[in-house]
Formats: sequence, C-alpha cells, structure tokens
Amino acid sequence: MLNRILVITDDSTDASILKGILGAAKGELFEIKWVRRLSTGLKCLRAGGIDTIVVDLMLPDSQGISTFDQLFAAARDIPILTLNTGYKGKALAAEAMRRGAQGSLTKGYFVSNLVPQVLRNIIQRKAIEESLFKERARAEIALNSIGDAVICTDTFGNVDYLNIAAENMTGWSRAEANGLPIGRVFQIINGATREQEQNPVDLVLKHDKPKALDAGMVLIRRDGIEVVIEDAVSPIHDWNGKLTGAVIVFHDATQAVSMSKKLAHLAHHDFLTDLPNRLLLNDRITQAITLAQRGGTQLAVLFLDLDKFKHINDSLGHEAGDKLLQSVTRRLSACVRNSDTVSRQGGDEFVILLTGGKYGEEAALTADKILAELALPHHVDKHELHITASIGISVYPEDGQNAETLIKNADTAMYHAKEKGRNNFQFFSSEMNTRAVARQIIEAHLRFALEKGEFLLHYQPKVNLDTAMITGAEALLRWKHSEWGMIPPEKFVSIAEDCGLIVPIGRWVLREACTQAKQWLDAGLMSGSIAVNISALEFRKANFVEGVRDILSDTGLGADSLQLEITESVLMRDAESSTSILQDLKKIGVRLAVDDFGTGYSSLGYLQRFPIDALKIDRSFVHDIGSAAHDGLIVGAVIGMGNNLHLQVVAEGVENQEQLAFLRGAHCDEGQGYVFSRPLVASQFAKLLAADAPERLLQSTARSTIGNSSLSA
Repeated sequence: MLNRILVITDDSTDASILKGILGAAKGELFEIKWVRRLSTGLKCLRAGGIDTIVVDLMLPDSQGISTFDQLFAAARDIPILTLNTGYKGKALAAEAMRRGAQGSLTKGYFVSNLVPQVLRNIIQRKAIEESLFKERARAEIALNSIGDAVICTDTFGNVDYLNIAAENMTGWSRAEANGLPIGRVFQIINGATREQEQNPVDLVLKHDKPKALDAGMVLIRRDGIEVVIEDAVSPIHDWNGKLTGAVIVFHDATQAVSMSKKLAHLAHHDFLTDLPNRLLLNDRITQAITLAQRGGTQLAVLFLDLDKFKHINDSLGHEAGDKLLQSVTRRLSACVRNSDTVSRQGGDEFVILLTGGKYGEEAALTADKILAELALPHHVDKHELHITASIGISVYPEDGQNAETLIKNADTAMYHAKEKGRNNFQFFSSEMNTRAVARQIIEAHLRFALEKGEFLLHYQPKVNLDTAMITGAEALLRWKHSEWGMIPPEKFVSIAEDCGLIVPIGRWVLREACTQAKQWLDAGLMSGSIAVNISALEFRKANFVEGVRDILSDTGLGADSLQLEITESVLMRDAESSTSILQDLKKIGVRLAVDDFGTGYSSLGYLQRFPIDALKIDRSFVHDIGSAAHDGLIVGAVIGMGNNLHLQVVAEGVENQEQLAFLRGAHCDEGQGYVFSRPLVASQFAKLLAADAPERLLQSTARSTIGNSSLSA
C-alpha cells in the first residue's frame, strides 16, 4: 500500500533525513512530497492524494501555531504531525496536539526506524476513525429515518441517546434529555388501570434480559398528551459481553389500537345503525338466560319486521331506505331501557331483548309503545314517510330454552302478526309452528305456480246503480293448485307480497286482464273498463309505468278501457312520489281509482292533488249500513265528498237490498258485490254480458247471485 506523505519544512536536512528513513522502510511504500512554504503545501492539499502531513511550524511564510491552524482548517480529515526543536518548539507541538494534531517529531531524534511505524499507525488509525465515523453516521441516518422511536441509556438508566422519532413522541430533545433518568423522559401508565407502571428499562438493566412492553401501555408525553405505545427493551453489551446500557424501541400504536377496537366493534355491531348484530344479540340472550335461571325470572324476545319497507326502498332508493332504518333505530332505542338490547338482524328486521320484569305484561306494553312510536311520520329528506311494524314475542322459559329457539319462535309469531293485518303484535303459541310450516309450503309451491299456469282470473261486474247496466269489471286473481284445488287469495297474496313474487304475478294479471277485455270489447260485449288491483311492490317499481304502457301496446287495449286501483294506504306511504307516478299514468290515459277508501289516512288536500277518477268505498263501511252503531254515516260522507270533488264513487261488497237502497238514495254512482254477482270465470262473465238484462241485477237481490245459478262462481 502506498502512503503519500507531504513534508512542509524549510530545512533541507530534515527533509532529506525523512526521505531516507521512509524510503528504507520495509513492508510499506512511502511517497514523499517536500515543499518549503505553507502556501505551496496548501496547494498540494487542494490537489488531493495526501495521506499524512509532517510540518515545521516555523516556515518562511508562516510561523507558530497559525501554521497549524491553517493546515488543519484545510485538511481536517488528514493526520498532521509537527516538527519541533527546543523548549519553544515543544510548547508549540503541545498546543498543536490540543488543537487536533496527531503527534510530533523532535528534530535530531527522528533518525529511527520507529518513524515509519508511527506514520503507518497514524494513517491506519485515521482510516479506522473515518470508517467508524461513516458507520456511526450511517447508523444515525438509519435511526432517524425509521418510524420507531429509539432511546438508549447507560447502566444507571440515564438517557444518552434519542433519535428524532423519540424526540417527537416524548417531547424531549436529545440535548434536554441527555443524562436524565429514563423514568422522567419515558413515563408510562397502564391504559386500563391508569396506574403508573415500572419502567421496563429498569427491569432490563436489573435482569440483563430483553422485555416486551405489556399491551395497552400509555406514554405520557412531556406536554401531558397520552399516546398508546407498543415497544420492546433490550440490553446493550460491549465486546466482552459486559452490560453497558439498554435500548428501548417503541412506536405510536394509537391508530392501530383504535382500528382494532373499531374492527372488534364492527364484528359485533350493524354498520348502518350501530346496533348489536346477530352475533352479539345471541351472546346477550345467552347471558340473560343464565341470569334468569339463577334468579328464577323471565325474559322476552321481540322480533320486529317493518311492514311494506321494500316498497319504500324500491320507490325512493336505498339511501332513503337506510335513513328510514336509522330513524326507526332511534325510536326503538328510545322505547326500551338501558338494560335492554335493540339489535338489527338485517334488512328491515330488528330483535329486541327485554330483561328483568313481568313478562309478557312488560313485553306487551313495550310492543304497544313501539307500534305507536313507529306509526308517527318519519321525515326523510323531503319526504314524509309512514311505516308500521309487525311484532312477534317469545318468552323464556315457556317458548324456548336458548337464543336460537326464542328468536325463531318470535319470528314465527311475527308472521302471525302480519297475517292478522300487520301493525300489531302477537305472542308465540305452539300452534303457530304448524301455520309457519304451512306458510313455507305455500311459498315454495307459489314460486312455480306462474310457470305451471295455475293462476286464473275471475271477473266481478261493476253496476251503474241508476241504470242497472254493467259498466265494467274488476279482475280478481285466483290460484288453482294442481293438487290442492282452488286456493283463496287471502291464503297466498300476502305471502307473494312478502317474498316479492307479487311483481311477476301482478304483471301476468295485468296482461291477462287487458287481453280478455280487448276480446270482449271487440266482440261488442263490454263498453266499460277493466279494473286491475295494483300491489304496493308493483306501484313502486321503477319501470312500472313503462310496463303498463308496453302491455297496453302489446294487447291493443285502449288506455281509457283500463282502470288501475291502488289502495289508499299505498298512495299515502309516500304521497309526493305517488303523485308523480299517478301523473305519469294519467299521461298514458288510464283511469285511476283509490281502492279501500276510508281505511287509510289521506287528507282532502292530497285527494285534490292526486289525478284520480274514482273512489272505491271499502266493504267494511258498506257492511255497517243498517247497523245501530253507524247506520251508513261514513258511507254517506264519502259519497258526498266524492260528488263534491267530481269523482266517481263505487261501493264494494254490496250484499243485500237494504245496502243497495241506501246507496241509491245517497247517489252512489256504482256498486259491486254479491247482490249483483259473484266473481265469475271469463266464459261465465261473457254470458252475463251477453244476457244484457240490467233489471235482473237489481230485481234479483233476494238471491245472492244473478238469475241463472249456472253463472255463479
């Protein structure tokens, strides 16, 4: 290895001696560059390639310690040795050593083989120092680049190093923390108990073993801010394995802990309503059963399903549906105690656990309260929505010994509540299981009835009460099962609505009715309109209006020969949206009627806004005609209102002469019911139209059907 030595001296003898000694050195190669002036030496340094400098501090262009200072300023990383002589020279050499010189050679005494060895050692030591400096700089950069905080201490637990991340996390700078006890800079508490924890560094220094920080530890920063941390502490050893200190590496785990808690919460709660989900509910019911067993008490499970919620989702979109579910959640939570649990099972289904109380008295009171609260208007965006619920109730221990059975039986009771007309609650009874199984069987067969062609339509005439002429017909759905025979609508229509099959079935009904009406019109048998009932699901379907237009086009039936009947409750569920749909239908030219009028909650204002043509009085009010309680007061009021609004009024369910006489006297426009005819199949209805005997419809009221019994359904 070639060692390049710069010798700066005005003494040629000294320069010659150094050249000779270094030239004769064994095992090392030295290249000597000799200059007489400092200025020349500085130029050589700027040119580079010098490993060591040997300098006489007394030069022609510079004398004393200034000579060293200028050299050191120009070459801080190159070892410098001074040449000295006499007492004054030794003093200068000593001062130079204090300022950074690596050593000195005394004139007259460096004629020795030790000189090459000294220079070689100085050069090697400088190289090692430079290497160590690079390693330390590299380590410093690495430590300051990582996201983890690092704190080092000595064997007494006093801080001697912090990286930038540690400075930021603790609030202490390296200079401020240096020498302080680790417990002051790194103060931690237990996040759960809030108690001070023993510093892990002290434990590592005591036992000389690595240690991980317990979970949930909180660092108290210098400014008092608390940070959740995760860390590990390790001992530091020297070359001989002797303990020299400890290092703690830690990082901010606040976000990770927060995310972990959030994920744990989401695993047990519904994301939309933040209510406990099925998993958490089952756990709480199980715990409640355990407590009830110990105390000999009861508990109740309420299974709640929103009535007709799917219609709102289909008509207003899922965003509005979600907001309605959140409104329902708030009301349900307000109806129960803090010790009770309201959970969402999914969709529009909720389950409520009631603990501690007298059941089912307590359950009945809570169910009543819930029904009343949910029935109040819900304001979603610009819509005023109305919703009801059906509730089933099961009680422990009578109705089940575990969470699964209690929920299942409450669900069964809920379906029974729907069968009872919705917007009510029912307690579970063992007989309901039989009905639940029957319902499932009907639904399974219902799914194939359409493709098997098992549906058919019956037609019931609408009659002008002044002329007794048939003015049209209402198409009524029937199901003739291949094995069970004729199944009445009340046995399957609600099931079809709940499972969504009512939409394709409804389209079939509309197409079939329009096709049949077109045939009768072409044959000259009927001059009025065919009426078709529209379910809530159909009415709220996005493409409903377009579907009506397509069916009219396909069948060739004129729009004015079709009357669509929508119940009052369906229209009022979202009056604004209903108005828009009705207007679109009116543009097509179809006739529109409000069915079952009087059973909902429409106002005169909305009736005036709806582009309707007719009101159909619900049969329950017609049945009251002649009763002591009402004696037709409601029917008379509806007829009067319809006449004032210039709407056609049709009475449904007219069954006897007394009712007919009252309706004629009240100037009701049309009637429909057994007093005129039962619903008939198409061929029988065609015969009725062909008979053209209006007088028989009004004169034969002693019988429940029109004259010829062969025309009865």
